[in-house]
Order: sequence, then C-alpha cells, then structure tokens
Amino acid sequence: MPDSVALPVAPSPSGSGAGQYDNKSHGGGGGGIMSHITYEGGGGFNAPTSDSSPYITWGWNFTVGAGYRFNQHLALNLEYQFIHSKIPGAIIAQAGATGGYAHIWSFTLDPTYDFNPKSAVEFYATGGGGFFRKVTSFTNPQLAQYCTYFYCGVVTQNVVVGHFSSNQGGWSIGGGIQHRFAGWNGDGKTRIFAEARYLDVLTPPVTTQPNGLGTTTVGEDTKIIPVTVGVRF
Repeated sequence: MPDSVALPVAPSPSGSGAGQYDNKSHGGGGGGIMSHITYEGGGGFNAPTSDSSPYITWGWNFTVGAGYRFNQHLALNLEYQFIHSKIPGAIIAQAGATGGYAHIWSFTLDPTYDFNPKSAVEFYATGGGGFFRKVTSFTNPQLAQYCTYFYCGVVTQNVVVGHFSSNQGGWSIGGGIQHRFAGWNGDGKTRIFAEARYLDVLTPPVTTQPNGLGTTTVGEDTKIIPVTVGVRF
C-alpha cells in the first residue's frame, strides 16, 4: 500500500454566505440577453391633485410593460397605461349632460433605480415620460333593446353624446416597494410591487361645445396620482 492516498477535493459550497436571497435574479451577471428582459403588469386607483380636482376626479388604472435590466440597480421599461376617471358634476353641467368620464392612455419610457437589489424587500425610484392621449366624454341615458336567450326587453343605458380629445406629452415621477420571492435556489425573478407616482399630462386648456352640447371649459394640465399594485418577472 502507498504511504498516502490522494482524496478528491471537496466542492466549495454554492452561494456560501449569501443566505436565502442574493443577486442571482438580477441582470448584469451573464446568462444571455433574455436574462435581462423584464415584464410587469398591475392595476390600482388614481386620485386628482388639488390643481386638477375641478376638472377630473377619482378613478382606476392598469399598466403593462416590458424592459431591459442593465445591472442590479438600473432598468428601463416601455409601459402602456390606461386611466379611467370621472369628471366633476360642474363640468358635466356645463355640457348639459347627465354623466361623464375621462380616458387617458399612454406609451412611456420609464427608468427604474433599485436602491437595495440584494434584499428580499426592495425600494426603488421610477419616472419617465412619453406620449399621452386624453378623451373626455359626456353621456346621457337612452332607451335600448336588451335581449337574452329567453327574454327581450327595453332598458336604459348611458350613451356617449359628446366628447373632445387631445394628444400631448407628459411625465411622471415616483417610487415604490417590492418583495422578491427566492425561487428554488435564491434565483427567483418574481416580485410583487406597490408604487405611487405624480403624473402630469400636459393637456392644453379647452373651451368647446362637444358635438353641439353646451360650452364647456377645462383648464390646462391633468395632474393625478396613480397608485398601482402588480407583479414583475
């Protein structure tokens, strides 16, 4: 027998000292371009600022987007957002209608900076700008026929009787908090998030008679605060 027998070198522990969460789920560490791609979707509510409350009120929103994570801290997203908000009774009364709402949809580029990307609970800042379209609609109740498989009858429903619209730029700034799930090996990419932004849609002042309704005046800029909860991958 030889005096000594060489033993195989023991493999070093994977992720030693990293704990349950680490930075494996973030781009910038290899893995090809697809490992840097992110996706998101969410929804929530929006509130007017004091400047815009005479022209727009509370409502809801949803957002979808995709982007590229350059490194652990910085990502850039292309986002589509749709906002539905009611308009105040004073504006509706100017038009001579009984109801009304505003729709805003947008495509924006939004950088995101993650302050503590290795943590399970992350804080981030975000904002950006892009193209916005706002449509303000007025409604009146009208009779319409309604049918099911067993029955037909007459119902009252709100119908758009006038509207006006505008295309313009806009910007937002805000921040949020998100929780990252560890996945099987601390490499999870799924996060749930909650964020709030200050949004300024640079709408022009408007005085118009939408589709022959009464003279309606709306001030410039539409400033609201969308609050969104969702998931990112």
